[in-house]
Amino acid sequence: MRKRSYILAGIAIIAAIMACNLPSNQPTQPDPGAVMTAAALTVQAELPQATETTAAPAATATFTSVPLPTIPLPTLPPSATATSNCDNAQFVTDVTYPDNAVVAAGDSFTKTWRLKNIGACSWTPSYALVFISGNSMNGPAVQALSGNVNPGQTVDISVALTAPSNNGTYTGNWGLRNASGVIFAHFYVQIIVGSGSGGAFAVNHVNMSASGSCGHFTITASITTTGAGSVTYHWIRSDGATDTATHPAIVYGSAGTQSVSTDWYVSAHGSFWMDIYIDSPNHQQFGRANFTCP
Repeated sequence: MRKRSYILAGIAIIAAIMACNLPSNQPTQPDPGAVMTAAALTVQAELPQATETTAAPAATATFTSVPLPTIPLPTLPPSATATSNCDNAQFVTDVTYPDNAVVAAGDSFTKTWRLKNIGACSWTPSYALVFISGNSMNGPAVQALSGNVNPGQTVDISVALTAPSNNGTYTGNWGLRNASGVIFAHFYVQIIVGSGSGGAFAVNHVNMSASGSCGHFTITASITTTGAGSVTYHWIRSDGATDTATHPAIVYGSAGTQSVSTDWYVSAHGSFWMDIYIDSPNHQQFGRANFTCP
């Protein structure tokens, strides 16, 4: 009996040892890392096949060139240099002493040209009348302009001269010079020096004046000739009106000055002028008389 008890006790010990090595019916706690790995593998297994391909590169922005509208650049004002656009003059008429006017030897006279500014720049007192060549007739080498002449305006430019002492034909070439020293306009004076009563008969000077007030102005022209002869004329007004009156001829028995007058009844506000045109013998416009109605 004791032997049997030993045997049973041995069997119990062996059974206990084997029970330690058998799997337990209680679930074991899962390893967190194993759980994450398993989840990832499960998601990967459930993704569509296309997700297993290489990802497409990111889209690149495409810029299309769109032509910009053409914007005109502003026009810059011309510089004050002698260019065809900046400094340009147009000869209008000889106001006094037209070509081949007869002047007595040694006489003083005033030559006047009428010019128009057809450039883009104003002529200022920095511009000047200058002698270029020929016979200066004792005129100045340089004479500054007395005021501004804006584009589109006309101006009478005068110079005091003296006829040479010997008979003959004399020419003096003159010009306008800008502030940069560039001469951009050319004109001339040409006279015939005679005895005063000889040579071609011509009007060589006209002095214009105006008197009166707004509503009634009187314009007077004092006409000087080189000798004996008859002078015919008509008036020219700033409003463009045509003088259709027949004026008696002015008869000169010798060289000298005579005056004629006319009236202009104007009351409109503004500035006005009147010239005289010598029909015979000169075919030349002279003047001008300026007046204002305030």
